[in-house]
Amino acid sequence: MRRAPNLSSLWLALLAAPLFTPQAMAAPEVHLYVDGQPIATPIALDKGTVELTHSLAKGSHQIRISDAGNSCGTSFGPSESKPLPFGTAQPMDKCSKEQSFTLRVMLAGEYQFTFNPDTPSLKVLRATKKSEFKRQPPQEPCISWDGGPVTVSLKGVWPDGTRLRDAYSKQEAVVKQSKLTLTPSKESGGLLLLEPVKAAKPAPFSWDQASVYFLLTDRFHNGDPTNDHSFGRQKDGQDEVATWHGGDFKGLTEKLDYIKNLGMNAIWITPMVEQVHGFIGGGEQGNFPFYAYHGYWALDFTKIDPNYGDEESLKTLVDEAHKRGMRIILDVVMNHAGYATLADLQDLGLTDLTQNSGKLPTVWNQWRPSGGLNWHGYNQFIDYQSPAWNKWWSGDWVRAGLPGYPQPGTDDVTGSVAGLPDFLTESTKQVGLPPLLAAKKDTLAKALPDATVSDYLIAWHTDWVRRFGIDGFRADTVKHLEPEVWAKLKQAGTTALKEWKAANPDKALDELPFYMVGEVWDHGVAKDFWYQNGFDSLINFDYQREFALPQAQCMAGAEPTYASYASRINQDPEFNVLSYISSHDTKLFFGDYQDVPLQRRVANSFMLLPGGIQLYYGDESGRGLAKDGGVFDQALRSDMNWQELASGERAELVKHWQQLGQFRAAHPAVAAGSHQKLSDAPYAFVREKGDDKVVVVFAGRQQ
Repeated sequence: MRRAPNLSSLWLALLAAPLFTPQAMAAPEVHLYVDGQPIATPIALDKGTVELTHSLAKGSHQIRISDAGNSCGTSFGPSESKPLPFGTAQPMDKCSKEQSFTLRVMLAGEYQFTFNPDTPSLKVLRATKKSEFKRQPPQEPCISWDGGPVTVSLKGVWPDGTRLRDAYSKQEAVVKQSKLTLTPSKESGGLLLLEPVKAAKPAPFSWDQASVYFLLTDRFHNGDPTNDHSFGRQKDGQDEVATWHGGDFKGLTEKLDYIKNLGMNAIWITPMVEQVHGFIGGGEQGNFPFYAYHGYWALDFTKIDPNYGDEESLKTLVDEAHKRGMRIILDVVMNHAGYATLADLQDLGLTDLTQNSGKLPTVWNQWRPSGGLNWHGYNQFIDYQSPAWNKWWSGDWVRAGLPGYPQPGTDDVTGSVAGLPDFLTESTKQVGLPPLLAAKKDTLAKALPDATVSDYLIAWHTDWVRRFGIDGFRADTVKHLEPEVWAKLKQAGTTALKEWKAANPDKALDELPFYMVGEVWDHGVAKDFWYQNGFDSLINFDYQREFALPQAQCMAGAEPTYASYASRINQDPEFNVLSYISSHDTKLFFGDYQDVPLQRRVANSFMLLPGGIQLYYGDESGRGLAKDGGVFDQALRSDMNWQELASGERAELVKHWQQLGQFRAAHPAVAAGSHQKLSDAPYAFVREKGDDKVVVVFAGRQQ
């Protein structure tokens, strides 16, 4: 065995040598690594918790934090490769070497990483604050405008001597030699909205010119904080991704003038009936408590959910909207009920369906995960094999993966959407009330003679029309029901609205029939059998997906769409669609680029679209994304950004949308008229319907 030398004198020499200067002993640079590539910003390990924002594409990504050499002590990752869930801090090993987290991204965008080097741990969420890198929208070739006067040919449109006004800037000019020259307002984005100074007689409202403002009641405006915690509903104290936020009918009523000033003539509100009282686990990893704030998980179709208000506040909302010439479209769910939550089982006395309930707090909605559990942990207290599930909806009413219930199928009609109890709407069996409602003390549900499941659902939904004057329905998950059920709903809604108008002649706006628009997922501009089964219109998924962005970048590129929509929709009195740029299920137009000038430009192209249109709350104000907890559509449902609208660029953005909306509202020809292109540069077209005629001029993108 070789003897080790005495190094004491050598160590003394080395300690005094320049080799061990602070520079030489500095720790290696540590970075966030995404798919093996370091992010530019270095991480200081002695400064506490660090936040980094980085853009990620859709797909799976390998995530770790380390130095370039994966040195032990500065190589942070899992002890073994594992998923990185959203919203939950994951413990890390300082010597993980080659191990990485796998992060699955469903929606491309900016993501925020929170790293605590002391624990150490890492958490990831979809970013809501300004990111390090600003995405730029793709460029589109476009005609250009120098900011000066623009001359447009009006040959064959208006005779010489006609005085016209630009509705945007309020400038006026006279047609001379079949031409007109004006300078567009800089704020308009190069638009002239030409209308005769001598206005035509206002035309009566028609659903063909629907301009619908769509909002999630809970996220719009809180007018009554006293109803924020009905049924013991709780805040989570974290990101409040899917808790109730307080919006209600009173708050919406307070904002009716705001909506009217946008040129809207109808308001679509999310389902208002009593929702399941409690929560489920949110996302695959159970990162947050997921309540039914959105309205699509019904418990009792005969009651208003108290978080939204009561019957008096609903009556006030409908009456005040009608006074302003706006219709109310109620979102209805015929396909499914809500999940069984702990709070419902407690409140309805269905404790036979639970187990280990002695470990629950007194108020079951106050349960929170602990001991390594996530929010899915509430399931341990529900006995899904209990024979007592016949006390819930029962197998006569719904399909569900429960004892004594028909099992869900594999097609659109018999399948279960997101595991929700699926109503047996195709059944011809006569049924009584479902057991949970038969035992519910405050329900207004009554047994109906010789009634099927679909008969009950139709009666419950149309009762709101008969009692309050609801003007139309937006039908959820249309393709998951039989067409003939929708036809029966439309017929019953039409009868109910006639009865309300007969009983309230002083409140009736007109004699128009009941209106119904449907969500057939991924439907475009096509007239099919749904229009023969109760629907006046269907939501148009094509516009957001294919046309909204390129036409916002250059409005001149909208000509093929304008011409096609005007021809296909406005020449058929029994056909229409409802186009949109943002929704609660697909994407938020502003969310992709968070670009206010782009949001101004999309107003120009979208608000001049033929056919019906739907604004999603905040399209007009640049409402941003919320933290989503790993469930992408939750990002689309942030609170309305009222606090940003007092002044500045957001206030000016709203004014711009108001100008476009009011022009559309004043001229039925915009939505429902014929369309003819007048010129390419400047891009100009005329719309005409009856006595109403307008010309829109787009000078080009200002250079």
